[in-house]
Amino acid sequence: MKLVVLTGAGISAESGLKTFRDTDGLWEGYNIDDVATPRGWRKNPGLVLDFYNMRRKDVLNAQPNAAHMALAELQEKYDVHIVTQNIDDLHERAGSKKVMHLHGEILKMRSDKNTNKLYRIKGDIKLGDLAEDGGQYRPHVVWFEEPVPMIESAIPIMYDADIFVLIGTSLVVYPAAGLVDYVKEKVSKYVIDKNIPPVSKYKNVIPIQKPATEGIADLMKLLL
Repeated sequence: MKLVVLTGAGISAESGLKTFRDTDGLWEGYNIDDVATPRGWRKNPGLVLDFYNMRRKDVLNAQPNAAHMALAELQEKYDVHIVTQNIDDLHERAGSKKVMHLHGEILKMRSDKNTNKLYRIKGDIKLGDLAEDGGQYRPHVVWFEEPVPMIESAIPIMYDADIFVLIGTSLVVYPAAGLVDYVKEKVSKYVIDKNIPPVSKYKNVIPIQKPATEGIADLMKLLL
């Protein structure tokens, strides 16, 4: 049975990784336009690199929490596919095998001239660090105003779900938020969040209004 999980920043918040919410346009005190758009990169690439170097350190210092671990445990009974909006590797470190990153991965980098060739990175990317093609290395993350190439691959995964779980996402960032539309109407849709996002238009929704680690404990009782 195919269990499809769409996760957002809320699942990693309990591991100490701060979430971005589209309320004040700030992330860790930085203006989003300055550090998470192609315009910001063109204007001040050094600032952008510094920002993501800090995010990378945060991810490396964080540990998977009970919610990440529980999703990995569900692989014993289900064919679990995780589609995440998160750029951290906490799902993988918890043991999940099938993880798709919609918005890239902070522990990878690429040339700003080539979107396809990726390199693993755990240290800092510095201004002047160049790829073979002469392009400046940049983090392999999808910025606002950039296309989300993995969306097309995620759609059939949603469509094939026998059970669907939504964890820790406010459903305000598109196109990721639109993926729920591809889950079949008859499929049970478990929604775990301390603030349930707008899901009233969907059928067969089971809301679990709790933080990820508490909510997933409830989910485990229902699914195992």
